[in-house]
Amino acid sequence: MPKTFKVALLIETARGYGREMLQGIVRYARLHGPWAFYVTPGDFEQAVPEMKQWGGTGIIARVETPAVARAIVASGLPAVVADLTEGQRASDHPLSQYSEIASDSESAARMAAKHLLERGFRHYAFVGVPDRVWSDRRQEGFCRRIEAEGYNPRVYRQPRRKCDRQWGREQSLLADWLHTLPKPIGLMACNDDRGREVLEACRKAGVAVPEEIAVVGVDNDELLCELSDPPLSSVVLNAERGGYQAAKLLHKLMTSRRKKPERILVEPLRVVVRRSTDVIALDDREVAFALQFIRDYSGQPIQVSDVVRSLELDISRRALEIRFKRAVGRSIHEEIERVQLERAKRLLAETDMRTAEVATASGFGTASYLAWMFRQRLGMTPSQYRVNVRCQ
Repeated sequence: MPKTFKVALLIETARGYGREMLQGIVRYARLHGPWAFYVTPGDFEQAVPEMKQWGGTGIIARVETPAVARAIVASGLPAVVADLTEGQRASDHPLSQYSEIASDSESAARMAAKHLLERGFRHYAFVGVPDRVWSDRRQEGFCRRIEAEGYNPRVYRQPRRKCDRQWGREQSLLADWLHTLPKPIGLMACNDDRGREVLEACRKAGVAVPEEIAVVGVDNDELLCELSDPPLSSVVLNAERGGYQAAKLLHKLMTSRRKKPERILVEPLRVVVRRSTDVIALDDREVAFALQFIRDYSGQPIQVSDVVRSLELDISRRALEIRFKRAVGRSIHEEIERVQLERAKRLLAETDMRTAEVATASGFGTASYLAWMFRQRLGMTPSQYRVNVRCQ
């Protein structure tokens, strides 16, 4: 009879990211079990069970407190821990001996920054939460990307007094800060929870979203994003695949003497665009209208001539192309291809449509043209891309 592995999962269940990671862990266990789990529904705060009394054989945990860290070390069990700080990774720290799963916060921040930059903003801001290593890394990644484009991002600093950090009080302070920002502005929140709070503070400050402030979060917690007002755009992290890989690594640790720490990065996949960033912020209204037309008709085989005709203005194609290139940094044709490629990538990741159907639905027309574009831009076929973005 095969051995049943007993694994403590100290992962938040109140957040989409944690739930998706748990789904990946469970999927691995169903294929390679039997596994039994200890899990406590709730938020970030967790407690390590009496592992010896329970007969536990492994742990996957987010280490939120020194007490949790001490309990993991004291258990003497194989463990995979989530999002260690730089200090915890240091060779003299007890947690440095453990393998780690971490969100690729820098890449997620760059993706969020790229999303806002493509909307033509001249001002940018970041709102995070204190004492969260992933928030700090997202702030750094976002600011570096924005600064590389020649802009000076503004960063919200949470109040120092603990009483001011209660949301009932902080909401007014955040609203006051948002009110002072130059408009229009693109803002990244460190995660969807913070993004929802930013949207609430915007409403309190009387700031229009997305016309004055466009907001993008991280994690794509679908329920939370759709419940936000307006619905929140968000960066998707491949958390389910990360959970699967973490379980696979823990299984190896539980069945061998391998001790060398490994690190799993949960990569960002794409931005799910909702109303909170559905805006074009350009001084040139004709170029803004042209960009909106390209996005509205990204599922059709549009040409540059269609974009020019859509404006219904007495402007030559050459004049529009010069203004477009100056404002956006790409030609109209390049922007059409870019938007259609993003649509194709999203359809491959989120649906089971055949390649030919994706080609039609993304404006490329034929599967061969779509395949050529993927090889040119991504160095892989559409089928290979689909495999890469889905869990193995």
